Amino acid sequence: MRGATKRRVRLFLRILLGGALVGAVYGGLIYVTVGGSGLRGMFVGAVNGATITIVIGSIEILWLPTGKGRALQQAPFLVTFGVKWLVYGALITAVNVGAWGRRVLGVLAGTPLQPSALAPVSVVFSFVATFGFLFVFEISTIVGRRTLRNIVLGRYHRPRSEERFFLFVDIAGSTALAERIGPAAVHRFLDRVFRLASDPIDDHGGEIYQYVGDEVVVTWTAAEGREGARPIACLFAIQTALDEAGPIFEREFGVAPGIRAALHAGPVISGEVGGSKRDIVFHGDVMNTASRLEQATRDLGRRFLVSADALSRLAGTERYALEPLGPQALCGRAAPVEVYACAEGKPCR
Repeated sequence: MRGATKRRVRLFLRILLGGALVGAVYGGLIYVTVGGSGLRGMFVGAVNGATITIVIGSIEILWLPTGKGRALQQAPFLVTFGVKWLVYGALITAVNVGAWGRRVLGVLAGTPLQPSALAPVSVVFSFVATFGFLFVFEISTIVGRRTLRNIVLGRYHRPRSEERFFLFVDIAGSTALAERIGPAAVHRFLDRVFRLASDPIDDHGGEIYQYVGDEVVVTWTAAEGREGARPIACLFAIQTALDEAGPIFEREFGVAPGIRAALHAGPVISGEVGGSKRDIVFHGDVMNTASRLEQATRDLGRRFLVSADALSRLAGTERYALEPLGPQALCGRAAPVEVYACAEGKPCR
């Protein structure tokens, strides 16, 4: 089972558990309110919640990321949101009006199904809960799940110092490609590349900080990135995904995507900024150095550069070929930076 599939299955199971728990709490409360058994209500609510969540979760997490579901995902926000809400609304109505949870309870208890006046209330509650879930889920795909979670929890409301890895990944040759196929086509090209890169980034625990033209910046805290040299493993996983999709790019755009990248690590100040638009940003020399390192890949003729500062914070680098290039003078830095070229394969002797 591939890493992306494992991640989606784990997310699906968490959402399924959450749906069942919300349904159980709601069912118990509503049954007690009308003088019924709270335990029976919890069971009915859990069955209804789990049933609704199984279908919605399967669509959202397991089907939409596939090729067949991508058309809906790439539609305008309101179209995607509206279609989903209508489809899910029909499902919610069917489950509640059809009294699925009470039917299951009746079969297990050996008692006939009794009419209930709670179905309309349950339909309204489920519509509202699903609206909230969908809205948060769709917004999280725009701003990023971690960014949304950190803003909601106020983790970076006050600036804090952190040790972080920053991986700058540049799409090679995009400027020349834009001159040949035009800006609209190159936008589709970059969008396709960034979509392919998102699964490896998620699989390796990375967080997309920002897209800058034809470049994506990925970050990890020192603790998150250390085990298994995750930033390095992530970069080569991105390269593998792009290589596998190379023939498709060749047919559509006439060229397969290539990447150059640089990894650096060190202390940054992390915090929220902005008024009408809030965001979490990172300030520090680490950002500038990582960017300069990525630019140095052209001068040094290497596809992937890693600083000694980043290597010293990683575990599990022995499975990569690391070629010492010595101290390198970088524009904007007074002191040179110890740099290594990194490749997959056996370590250099």
